Amino acid sequence: MALLYSFLWRLLLFVLHSNRALVSWLRVLLRSCNGRLWERAVAALLLPMSLAGFQDQRRKYNHRPDANGTPVTGDGADSRRHRWLTDGKALDKLPVHIGLLVAEEEHSYTDIGNMVVWCMAVGISYVSIYDNHGIFRKNNSRLLEVILRQQKDLLGVEGSKYNVEFLCDCADEHQNHVLSCKPTVKVLSPEDGKQSIVNAARQLCRSVENKERSSKDISVSMLDTLLRESKNIPDPELVVKFGPVDSTLGFLPWHIRLTEFISLPSHRNISYEELLGALQRYGQCQQRLGQ
Repeated sequence: MALLYSFLWRLLLFVLHSNRALVSWLRVLLRSCNGRLWERAVAALLLPMSLAGFQDQRRKYNHRPDANGTPVTGDGADSRRHRWLTDGKALDKLPVHIGLLVAEEEHSYTDIGNMVVWCMAVGISYVSIYDNHGIFRKNNSRLLEVILRQQKDLLGVEGSKYNVEFLCDCADEHQNHVLSCKPTVKVLSPEDGKQSIVNAARQLCRSVENKERSSKDISVSMLDTLLRESKNIPDPELVVKFGPVDSTLGFLPWHIRLTEFISLPSHRNISYEELLGALQRYGQCQQRLGQ
């Protein structure tokens, strides 16, 4: 009997220890499963929020504002280009040559670049840029770089269709006075104004002195021919002046007899709507040509 009791006691202890070990193992397993379940539950709750945040960031990126403050979508460049072209066709008349006269102390290359691109997009063939200090003329390479960058930013890949022809003094001698099929940009300075008239008059005087011409041959039409040969661009039909100064500041005095001048407060931070408004005002003007 003593052996039987000892065997039963040991069997009872074995069952008890086995039960405790099983319970401990089940507790550890349950905690581990509960931890994973909790993590999965938290992840399931946070995933929609993270996806929503990603969508918001993606939406903000796809609708980021461009240089003119207009939201850019995937086809934003195409829609803007179509709008600008439509606006140009809707105008009563569109200048072939527009001048941008900056009468301000501070100059913004980016805003000038924007206006050049807008003018090209609506269908203007020639754009002249002028300031009475010749700042843009001295930094024409920087201006061209900005225009090309703004052309890419505002028009996208389609901007390559608007190949800019940047006229400089070295190219003027070889250009003919014809309407260019490419948008043409010309940077002017005070030397292109009164000084060009003085140079043309000197040229005529030298030709008389060298007996190449007679003094009787000198006329206004001959002077006009010399001045136009030095520019090789048509007369500007419209000049948009920026700044508080009420003066043309020497902008091509010989070529603006029939030019319409429209003043805007500033070229800095100018919007497309402001430039379009100036073009609409020009389209509504009736030029009587002295009649």
